[in-house]
Amino acid sequence: MGFFRKLKERVTKPRATVALSLSKGAFALGEDLKGTLIVASEEEFDATEVRAEFRCVERRKKGRYEWNEQAKRNEWKEYWETATLHSADMKASGAFRLALGYRREFPFSTNIPAGGRESYKSVDASVTWSIKGVLAIKERPDITSETVEVQVIKPSAAPTIVKEKETVREVVMIPCAYCGTLMPQTSIFCPNCGARRKA
Repeated sequence: MGFFRKLKERVTKPRATVALSLSKGAFALGEDLKGTLIVASEEEFDATEVRAEFRCVERRKKGRYEWNEQAKRNEWKEYWETATLHSADMKASGAFRLALGYRREFPFSTNIPAGGRESYKSVDASVTWSIKGVLAIKERPDITSETVEVQVIKPSAAPTIVKEKETVREVVMIPCAYCGTLMPQTSIFCPNCGARRKA
């Protein structure tokens, strides 16, 4: 009886949850991403750690000709190429025992590389930052939170001083929401991609 119970435990997750909460919805390159993992349990068990897994993945649509034996000709096939640009696991806690009715918040923090890529999406390419919480359990399946997509943007530009003859006028430059190119705050359209500035 004990053997089957142990076997069942190894393939079933404990009755527990881990929820992810971020300090805000969007973060700039070079900024610290801060959040909290909220762990709650309805049974007693041992956990090995609590961590947050932060990833940046680039996807690009590519194509190549492949021989179709049935049609006896080369045909163009499209596929997605994926590359992980950044990967970080933030350990919020080491091993501990959870009791029935357990609930605790674990804060975590990690730096978004200043030289990283901002979030981007188009029909044939994307750069996506995502994060999820993990409650790791020895010899049982891990419990994970929902994966949350994080909006990573370019840092807002400091005001640039432009000299015009004898007068000095401050021009505030802001990044385009679509391509990231800096443009004057007074501009309606991006000088690079032509997109209308978001209000």
